[in-house]
Amino acid sequence: MKRFLFALTALAVVACSTAPKMSQEEKEAFKFADKLIEKMTLQEKLGQLQQFVTKKGDVTGPDGVKRNLDEAIRQGTVGSFLSIRSKEEMLRLQKIAIEESRLGIPLIFGFDIIHGCRIQFPENLGASCSWDMEALEHAARIAAEETTSLGIHWTFSPMCDISADPRWGRVSEGAGEDPYLGAKVAAAIVRGYQGDDLASDNTIAACVKHFAAYGAPQAGRDYHTVDMSEMMFRDRYLPPYKAALEAGAATVMSSFNDFMGIPASGNKWLMHTLLREELGFTGFVVSDYNAVHEQVKHGTAADGKDAACQAMNAHLNMDMVYGDYITHGEALVKEGKVSEKTINQLCREVLAVKYRLGLFDDPFKYGRQNHEDVAYRPENLQFAREVAAKSMVLLSNNGVLPLKNVKKIAVVGPLADAPRDQIGAWISFGEADHSVTTLSAIKERYGAPNVIYAKGSDFHKPIKGGIEEAVRAAKQADVVLLSLGLPYTEGGEATSLTEITVPEAQQALLDAVKKSGKRVVVLLGTGRAMDVRNEVEKADAVLVTWHGGTMEGPAIADLVSGDKNPSGHLTMSFPYCVGQCPVHYNMKITGRPRNNPQHDKKYLSRYMHTPNEPLFPFGYGLSYTEFEYSDLQVLTPEVELGGVVKISVKVTNKGKYDGDDVAQLYIRDLVAETTRPMRELKGFERFSLKAGESKVVTFEVPTSDLAYCHRDLSFKADAGAFKVWVGEDSNATLEGDFTIK
Repeated sequence: MKRFLFALTALAVVACSTAPKMSQEEKEAFKFADKLIEKMTLQEKLGQLQQFVTKKGDVTGPDGVKRNLDEAIRQGTVGSFLSIRSKEEMLRLQKIAIEESRLGIPLIFGFDIIHGCRIQFPENLGASCSWDMEALEHAARIAAEETTSLGIHWTFSPMCDISADPRWGRVSEGAGEDPYLGAKVAAAIVRGYQGDDLASDNTIAACVKHFAAYGAPQAGRDYHTVDMSEMMFRDRYLPPYKAALEAGAATVMSSFNDFMGIPASGNKWLMHTLLREELGFTGFVVSDYNAVHEQVKHGTAADGKDAACQAMNAHLNMDMVYGDYITHGEALVKEGKVSEKTINQLCREVLAVKYRLGLFDDPFKYGRQNHEDVAYRPENLQFAREVAAKSMVLLSNNGVLPLKNVKKIAVVGPLADAPRDQIGAWISFGEADHSVTTLSAIKERYGAPNVIYAKGSDFHKPIKGGIEEAVRAAKQADVVLLSLGLPYTEGGEATSLTEITVPEAQQALLDAVKKSGKRVVVLLGTGRAMDVRNEVEKADAVLVTWHGGTMEGPAIADLVSGDKNPSGHLTMSFPYCVGQCPVHYNMKITGRPRNNPQHDKKYLSRYMHTPNEPLFPFGYGLSYTEFEYSDLQVLTPEVELGGVVKISVKVTNKGKYDGDDVAQLYIRDLVAETTRPMRELKGFERFSLKAGESKVVTFEVPTSDLAYCHRDLSFKADAGAFKVWVGEDSNATLEGDFTIK
């Protein structure tokens, strides 16, 4: 144990020396905060560390006593509010804070802006399948502009949790199973929210969540325990958080789960040693909803007072909702359990972010812009349509798509005309009456007289006469667009599932429509990877549309018509069955690997009656055209540590359609100090090629990108031999070799 602790300490010291230096902006913010703290009472400092929701003009603390909302602000016992929807109310409360409290410290208002504000983009998992970082950044920029015009300063996004378990509903909020891609996505979203100037009136503070490892709950059950080694954490889960912080994220949110046996909100190693000392974070950390007090339920705190004590000493700045900080903080200081120096540091980091947001200069600037002038701008709706189309993934197609020369189309299924469901979970200020559904978009594209609609069934229950109506519609049509999947209520927080197939009522609908003899295209709406063996076997094509957002319908019409070519690639493997979960492409190689999927030898790492491999792997996605990858060249077969590995590949569009594809580069460290994944994504490029056109894609991989966590927990790259593959998914077969000297 002493040896392990020494390694941790030594690593922290080394990391500290390389932590990013504080910017001039941050130095000015802290200088301002320090001067203000000199004037503050202990209770006013504690107030800055407390966030509340409002309930009928009151805020309620853990003692159950309701406090008048306005009076709490006047007394300085609340520094932030969560989820206020009215701009007028926010401005009213801010006015009380500025004009009627002793020091006039502004409030900060936060809201869950997860995949859009008014305009809803595809849920994050879907959007990540675009592999388009510029698009993701611009989507976040649009969300920030709409959000700030409502008076909101701060969003609880991006979710940086890596997850390979589709049983966990919150996979919909993340970027899938890969840390390299997840890091790129996280950084892009932070840049979109915060822009070049955090003090601008149309940028919002980002919040890196959920720190840490929330995406790995046992059995895929939300809020459940997380148990992993620090080595695994640093290799697979830390990179997206780190990338978001390096992109400048102003705040962080602690996770609900425990980490190495200690709830995150009271985990000093996470909140201070790693986050502050090693990663150099200077913003503030807010707990997740009631997470400070939930240490009591975890069994690591005796009561709310003990929970507050542990969280404060762990360096968690802000208690979301429950109220343990404001209720017990003063007593903890008087009893010497928490030093006032600690309170000062926690408070100065909150004040510094408020200063960087420009709230001390102009506390009313957010929301001054007319929201109606910002929301639903036509160019932004068009952009949402493009992002949705780029996000959708074609899993199978026997030639039915694109729909050319069709006279009649049957549009069937519970998601075909479901405006609320298509915009997914966590819709913040999204409005279902602004959704353009599949039914309306197909009518617009092909002409209303040529489209026959039948709902067919509900999500989980048959509709009386629904299947008969759907079959009649199918028989009148040339092709059936069958919109199946999960409702928005089965994605996002607290929606864990043990079955990830399309519900039985909808499978019965598919069977009936298929018996009509007409071609069937399944449009799969979901916020998670699913077991789709049944749909792939029976349908003529399967297009994963995700919960595609406000403009999902037009995006679907663009793709099925061939006006656009599908180009999405999976960022989460679709399992063969739920029994494989969690399943992911970057599993570690074992001492008895099953290298050949057809190999049936007994004493290998395999299932008896089920393949090891997912039904559709990470990176997978079809197109209407055919891309050929050839002539892979390792331009630097030998490179020094600290250098750059250069690899090129020729890509040719050999099909009849113009299209986009994503070239993906994977590596394997052949001999390492610790066991390594079978493959790791280390580069990708999205590109467009006209039919018949070719191009050479060149990847440059710094050897620092090949670093991993060693036995002593140092993070570095090794000299040695590496294998490299390039292609359209994680099963790429075009390969080469290089050596780091």
